[in-house]
Amino acid sequence: MKPIKVVFLGLYFESWDALDEIYQKMVKDPRFEPVVVSMPRKLTGQLAYAQEDKSHDFFESRGIPHVRLNTGGSGSQNQDGLKVLKDLAPDYVFVNYPWQRNYQPAVRFDQLADFTRLAYVPYFSLVMVDEPDDEPGGGQAGSLVATHIYKQRLHQLASLIFTQDKNVLEAYGQTERGNSYVHFLGSPKIDALRKDALEGKASWPIKGSGYRVVWAPHHSYSPHWLNFGVFARIKDQMLDFAKQNPDIQIVLRPHPFLWGTLTDRKVVSEQELSTWRSAWDELDNTSVDEDGSYAELFLATDVLVTDGISFLGEYPLIAGKPTVFFENDGHWQFTATGELAANASVRVKSFAELEKAIHDSRANGVPDRSSEIQKLIEASSPYPGESAAKIIEQVFEDFAGPEGPSPLVDKTKLKELPWELVPGREPFED
Repeated sequence: MKPIKVVFLGLYFESWDALDEIYQKMVKDPRFEPVVVSMPRKLTGQLAYAQEDKSHDFFESRGIPHVRLNTGGSGSQNQDGLKVLKDLAPDYVFVNYPWQRNYQPAVRFDQLADFTRLAYVPYFSLVMVDEPDDEPGGGQAGSLVATHIYKQRLHQLASLIFTQDKNVLEAYGQTERGNSYVHFLGSPKIDALRKDALEGKASWPIKGSGYRVVWAPHHSYSPHWLNFGVFARIKDQMLDFAKQNPDIQIVLRPHPFLWGTLTDRKVVSEQELSTWRSAWDELDNTSVDEDGSYAELFLATDVLVTDGISFLGEYPLIAGKPTVFFENDGHWQFTATGELAANASVRVKSFAELEKAIHDSRANGVPDRSSEIQKLIEASSPYPGESAAKIIEQVFEDFAGPEGPSPLVDKTKLKELPWELVPGREPFED
């Protein structure tokens, strides 16, 4: 049998760690022929499909060979990119990012599913927030699982889906395709984070000595969606704090959507944000890190400050220490896993409390949350360290099982309206 060809889409390279171990193991496995592609995208607040060069640079920096799907002469549609993918003739295309409006139209999931099998590994490591049901008439899975986690077009068209949450597996069971193609195997991202921690990799972008703080703000700013972000509320206080404490080094690690969301949603004007960024960048004890390994950054820091969501759960798994969680009043309710992560943190609700938490941690070390962190580990990893290997075996079984390769998904049998096409959601501005 010739090797199974697997293409990995590098659109959301910031969370490549969800796919990296799968790719690296396939490289060494003669049963597979993996290929990585870099590609343009249009994130929230961006006016055009771009940033393929950032994806390219990311893979170059990690020594990962890749095919470049830039726009060429095909404009924003990227028909040229679709032709490249078809010519590669993949048996599977692995995706870590389900929000199809950020992909160029010609390489969205309906186009890919015409000639290949889609395999989905979520870019997030934990389902942290118990999101209210947003389906007209009420959702089939109640409020346990938000509908966008299992009812987007990618979820409908995928041949294989890998999840880290039993509730998600059960939610798929209530859709028209059922959940026979969904597998609860844990998160390669969590395994990768814990591996980095065990190997002690660390990287810090500011020279000199000082107490090291990472500030990692989320991009949600509205009661209508998540409502965790407090960046706009505390940015000036953080700037003043940095000026008044030159012996404390602060690295800002923004969510990739932060800048675009702030200006696109008119939370902060472009001029105000530009002025603030200039003042932040002028200080010797501050930095912004948008593209580096956050696991390596987290291992180098003394304390992490975040308003949620993913880092609240991931940092304790990486560093074995609690976050300082700046909790926004009125944020959406946590899932059981989210509550475990929040309980493993130091919770603050005002900037005065945040300052005190940083100074206390500097003087006495961060509080001990080892028992709470252990509970989080047990809840998030059904097969610790084995997720990628189990995913690979599932792909092989799907393709080379007794009945031969699984058929492509028949789109004509899909009648349910995808989540993002419900009126009022996710506008496609191509």
